[in-house]
Amino acid sequence: MFDSLLPTSHNSILMDLLFALATWHAYAKLRLHTDSTLALFETATSILGEQLRCFVEVTCAAYKTTETPSEVTARARCNAKQAGNSGSGTGAQQKDLNLSTYKLHALSHYPDTICHFRTTESYSTQTVSLYTTILHRD
Repeated sequence: MFDSLLPTSHNSILMDLLFALATWHAYAKLRLHTDSTLALFETATSILGEQLRCFVEVTCAAYKTTETPSEVTARARCNAKQAGNSGSGTGAQQKDLNLSTYKLHALSHYPDTICHFRTTESYSTQTVSLYTTILHRD
């Protein structure tokens, strides 16, 4: 499905990234971990980071990506609301893949979290979320 999506040099980087993502996801979804699977999970996490950086440095740098029309409209609406008028947007702005997000940073903590708290399906954050909602309601 993704094969030959990009020119050959970039396609191999994309395929390596997709494989690294699938491998990482498979380890994250395991219901039972051992010391060896956690070590392999840590290795898969490191490889995923390397593949993401390679993808950004080589493939993303070769392509100019911009906001979608719906993102442009939403940004224009937000800007108009803040400015108190109904001015239009300035067109699609360039968008790059940002690796400096908490979601990507948190991936490196999954193996340790599983080691300390067990696999992610064995607990829920729903209680904390419900408690927080009740506290902020008053």
